[in-house]
Amino acid sequence: MSSSIQVEKVSKIYRKKIALDQLSLNIGENKLTGIVGRNGVGKTTLLKLITGFIKPTSGQIKVLGLPPFNQLEVSEKTVYVDDHMYFSPSLTLQEILGHGESFYPNWNMELAQKLLNYFSINLKQSHTQLSKGTKSTFNVIFGLATAAEITVLDEPTTGMDLSVRQDFYRALIKDYIQTPRTILLSSHHLDEIENLIEDVVLIDKGNVKLHVPIEELKQYAIAITGEAKGVREWADHMNVLSEKKLTDASITLIVQNSDANKIEKAKKLGFKVSAVSASDTCVYLTDEKKGGIEDVFK
Repeated sequence: MSSSIQVEKVSKIYRKKIALDQLSLNIGENKLTGIVGRNGVGKTTLLKLITGFIKPTSGQIKVLGLPPFNQLEVSEKTVYVDDHMYFSPSLTLQEILGHGESFYPNWNMELAQKLLNYFSINLKQSHTQLSKGTKSTFNVIFGLATAAEITVLDEPTTGMDLSVRQDFYRALIKDYIQTPRTILLSSHHLDEIENLIEDVVLIDKGNVKLHVPIEELKQYAIAITGEAKGVREWADHMNVLSEKKLTDASITLIVQNSDANKIEKAKKLGFKVSAVSASDTCVYLTDEKKGGIEDVFK
């Protein structure tokens, strides 16, 4: 599969602060990819570089074969949606849709109208008159209606009620099935989107920590609980992601699930073997090993 997005050794520095550090990433065509990671690790910077809002300090980015910054040919095929989208307060929502239709060649006005009607959004209002949650809803409707070849949704559900978020996710997957394209979905709630996305990119400290199919991430780690000395001996030469002390005599180790024979041996030794969620795995992979919150109160 060819790549619609190619990022090669890209760095971005803001006033001596390194936001991205020699990051490389390839995103295949017509993939729905989740971009996850803790706050401040470079997710938004990466997405703004991909959509041409900012230019890299070093390295190379190609979107649909072209560098995205200052490139109109890329701009009309990409859309970046977040909760800071700006539309002129002098325009009604209906007029905003009209401008979208005139700019984006694949604009789907029928979808926009149906979704706005479903969410009961009055098109005679201006964008500034909307509540935070309704602004987010309008923004994602605008983003979906563009049918842009590269659709970037950066924390798009900020301010939405749970029921609205769930409706949005259903609309997203239905629209993606009807109109396949490359979609990047950034979220702090991996548990909410893991059944939507095909691949997941975990960003940590300005670089890609992991880029795998979501099904692989769901099986990436496993928890082993038992007598401390025995569990540690069993885990020798294993990739241990985290250790939790339960009592003076027992622990739980979170280990990479890479050796089926070792896992079977753990069961035979009487250790408890438990699944680890994709969301928790991301936490363990990016843990700075400072201990748990309990350590604060010692």
